[in-house]
Order: sequence, then structure tokens, then C-alpha cells
Amino acid sequence: MTPSLSAPWRDLDASLERAGFYPRLVADVVHDALDGREPLSHVAHLETHFERTEVHRHITVLVLTEDMLVITHVDDQQLDDAGEQVTAQVSTESVPVSQIRSVVLSYLYAQPQNYKPSDPVREMTLAIAWSGGQRLDLGPAGCGDPSCDADHGYTGTVAQEDIVLRVSAEADGAQAVQNAKAFARALRKANTESPLTGGALAGSDAVERRQQGFGGRFTRAHRQR
Repeated sequence: MTPSLSAPWRDLDASLERAGFYPRLVADVVHDALDGREPLSHVAHLETHFERTEVHRHITVLVLTEDMLVITHVDDQQLDDAGEQVTAQVSTESVPVSQIRSVVLSYLYAQPQNYKPSDPVREMTLAIAWSGGQRLDLGPAGCGDPSCDADHGYTGTVAQEDIVLRVSAEADGAQAVQNAKAFARALRKANTESPLTGGALAGSDAVERRQQGFGGRFTRAHRQR
């Protein structure tokens, strides 16, 4: 971090330092991906996954600028049993704000029967869609007859999403949830004020973007841990 950086840049770098996940590497990658654009709002989300005897961590950094949403994802991987050889895999994607089709927020509150306006959100999920990629969740279909053993095929839901972040007060802290909410509000504001929103795309432009968008691939790789 250098003294010449603006306050939003310093806030972004401070968030990466607090996350503690290769902060110098992640900061350099994010700075390069922003290509000189001034950050307006950001979220740095660190996750830890356990796979048998191995611990995997990865960080997703979302940075909103005036005209772009910049997504950076960094995974680490242990190459030997002793953990002396480690690699970091980096993915970045820059999405024009005008191409964002939807910003979906889902909230979880504890004890809703006792809700007060001052109650904090326990958990928040932020889903952003821009490429037309869809996720399909399938399961066996059934009927109301408990004795029926017929094959009813499958049923499921289709959700449009390119990236999904789940932030929990229990795992990430209450402030992390508030930061994610603030980022989502800034993103919605920038998207709705954009001259051409993603919802206005139609015809060949929309088809071309669905074919070109690598956001769906980015998100699936993110979740395979």
C-alpha cells in the first residue's frame, strides 16, 4: 500500500490484508485487473474447505467501478504431502455494469417471530447474473401417495447466476454481512443507472454474450472444492 493511493484504494488493500490470504499477490492481481479504474465498493470473501486431511482456502474479490464489475478469484493447492510445494491459481473477469442482468439478495433472520428493526441479518447470499448462464438443480419427483412406487421422473429448479457469495455472521462476522449488503446496494444503483442495462439486451447481442461469457465456467470452478 502506498501513501499516494486514494481512500477507496487504501480501503480495498486493507481488506485484502485483513483476509490474510496471500495479500500481496491478491492485491497485485486485483490492481492489474482494475487497470487504473477507481474502486467504488468492494467485497473480499475468504472461504476454507476441508477435503479429507487437506485444508483448501480460496478468496473471491468483487470490486465495483463506475463502469465495470471486476471479479478476482484465487485458489491455493498443495502439491506435496509436506505442504512445501504450493501453487496459486488466479482467475479474473471484468464485466461491464451495463451487462449485469440481475442482482439477487437473500437474507436469513433468526427467530423471525421476535423480529425488531434493529435485529441483524444472520446470513446473506448475493447472486449476480450477467452471461445468461443457468444452474439446474434436479431431484427425483414423487407424488402424494406414500404407497406409490412408480417412476415419476425428475423435478427441479433453474436459477440464473454467474457468481454466488454466501456471507454468514457466524462464520465471517456481522461486519462482513453489512459490507456485503453495502456492496450489493452500490452494485444495484450502478446497474439501474447504467444507460444500457443487461435486461435491455435482446436478439443476437444477447445470444453472443451467452456464448462468450466465461462467468458460468468461472463460478463452477469456484465451487468444486
